[in-house]
Amino acid sequence: MTGHPAPMKIDFVSDIVCPWCVIGLRALEQAMAAAAEVVAPTITFHPFELNPNMPPEGQNIAEHVAEKYGATPEQSASNRADIRARAAELGFAMTGTAESRIYNTFDAHRLLHWAQAQGKQAALKNRLFALYFSEGGNPSDADALVCAAADIGLDPDEARAVLATGRYTDEVRAEQRHWHAQGVTAVPAIVINDRYLIMGGQPPEAFERALRKIAEEG
Repeated sequence: MTGHPAPMKIDFVSDIVCPWCVIGLRALEQAMAAAAEVVAPTITFHPFELNPNMPPEGQNIAEHVAEKYGATPEQSASNRADIRARAAELGFAMTGTAESRIYNTFDAHRLLHWAQAQGKQAALKNRLFALYFSEGGNPSDADALVCAAADIGLDPDEARAVLATGRYTDEVRAEQRHWHAQGVTAVPAIVINDRYLIMGGQPPEAFERALRKIAEEG
């Protein structure tokens, strides 16, 4: 083993309104920091829509979870509390209640595609997670998305132009088809070096073990 960290390609397939995606990303970021002496990762975010047919006004979260998963209000509240606790352990504040709404995220994914070319994709991803989960914002609203882009140093006028013109629609659709063809039907799905798949919001220690093992295998 040389003293140099091994380059590592990480593809992170996820959605903005997926709580386990935030938990997975925060845990992975902590694992990458803990294993920094052996891995030099490059992380790219890829689009996945949990609710591609969601109308523009979104839907109440408790109603949505009841319809989609058959959860009772009590189960829904219990799940939210568990997720909130897991996120808090990783330093992320979730403020969702039974009154929260879930939204379509296609425009957010188009903006993330644009941000990648600007070298600010990870910053925007984290900002959008905070917008939705910590601040109760609407990630399908153009004004909210433009503000999020500006918050991390992207040009707000350019961001608005991307959203208004439908730019990157084909690219995002193509990426979604690609990952679906790879068998990704749930998120987060984390693919390392095009070979190893890790699913779900694993704890940081699990991600760190995986990163170290993959680095060793070279």
